[in-house]
Amino acid sequence: MSSNNDLLPPYLALRVFEAAARLGSFSRAAEELDISPGAVSQHIKVLEEFAGQPVFRRLGRSVELTDAGRAAYLHAGVVLSEMLHAGRALRSATRGRRVSISTPPSFASKWLIPRLSKFQDAHPEIEVRLSADMTLTDFATSDIDMAVRYGGGGYASLHFEQLMSESVVAVCSPRLAQEAGPMTSASDLTTMPLIHDDSPDSDPSCPSWNMWFAARGHRRADVDRGLRFNQSSLAIEAAVEGKGMLLAKQQLAQRDLNEGRLVAPLSEAAAPVAFAYWLVWPRGRRFEPAQVAFLAWLREQVIASDAAADHTA
Repeated sequence: MSSNNDLLPPYLALRVFEAAARLGSFSRAAEELDISPGAVSQHIKVLEEFAGQPVFRRLGRSVELTDAGRAAYLHAGVVLSEMLHAGRALRSATRGRRVSISTPPSFASKWLIPRLSKFQDAHPEIEVRLSADMTLTDFATSDIDMAVRYGGGGYASLHFEQLMSESVVAVCSPRLAQEAGPMTSASDLTTMPLIHDDSPDSDPSCPSWNMWFAARGHRRADVDRGLRFNQSSLAIEAAVEGKGMLLAKQQLAQRDLNEGRLVAPLSEAAAPVAFAYWLVWPRGRRFEPAQVAFLAWLREQVIASDAAADHTA
């Protein structure tokens, strides 16, 4: 006589299956779960043996769900989400002493981490877990309490509030500015080395150097030359080291401006962009004291940051 236990799929195999189905790739599932692609294939094989039929069609480097796989996937995400909620409930006492937040890497390194000691001094009993990742947080399958996202807002199924607006300002190191002589307008930058921030934000309003010069009536034949970085924080560090002029996100560069590692030599004001930093979490989520304290502190830091930026503008 069979029991309900005979109908329960292996948990680890189900978790791997959900990730592979959601991402459409064994290799991406392996990266997300921090296991090898071979381990992903093995777990899928275990699940297919349990099901008695394939759940994926292999299509070169990608995979496609079979009919059986699609039917299972509809339930797998819900099951894993419910298990996560159960885990959160079981660990609610611990969660009252811990906060986990996900942010873009450059926001973490240039804005959040330099301020974290203030929170730790005020709340030594609370453990902070920071995940710096460009991947958007999937709250249904992760243990992240809240996230900071850089984008246009309007995130479906999430509570969202704007933390900070953003703008772009031309910056360089004090040494480079001194060597170049007076710089007040775009015409003074036509021979300066340029640094390019190629971070994958996809903000159409954030100007490239080509757009920036064109908007001011200037052209540079070599405008696309220079150092390029896929993280804003790396581009800012290159500017600090005197490698060239950078169109920097002001919120990320503000601490370096305040402390004299960067200067904004031009007479024009920073140019606002459409994207902003948003604080998000699932609608209806109930926060424990640790998360409530962190939220209050984070909002206070934003107010203090804006005041500091106004003072140095």
